[in-house]
Amino acid sequence: MEAVKGQWVKIYRVILTKEERAPQVPEDTRQVPLEMWVKGFLMDDKAAIGEKVTVETLTGRIESGRLEEIEPSYKHSFGDFVPELHQVGFTLRKILFGGGAK
Repeated sequence: MEAVKGQWVKIYRVILTKEERAPQVPEDTRQVPLEMWVKGFLMDDKAAIGEKVTVETLTGRIESGRLEEIEPSYKHSFGDFVPELHQVGFTLRKILFGGGAK
């Protein structure tokens, strides 16, 4: 699959190799590269996954890197369900508004 100019994509780039990391960085951090993933609009005419490309981010920054994904979706969560935190919501509603769903 190829991306075309103006398409929403995600790129990847190593900012600092592990050898370039600052000496004051914690040891476990120094053992891995500093990496960047960024989403933006493809500026090249067309490109395939793995090719080096340039993108313009929503804030207008110009970044380059390896094309990782075409039309990436947002994949995030707030973690697994925690019953205790769920109960906090009910308790707070009761305190603040005099009632709750439970």
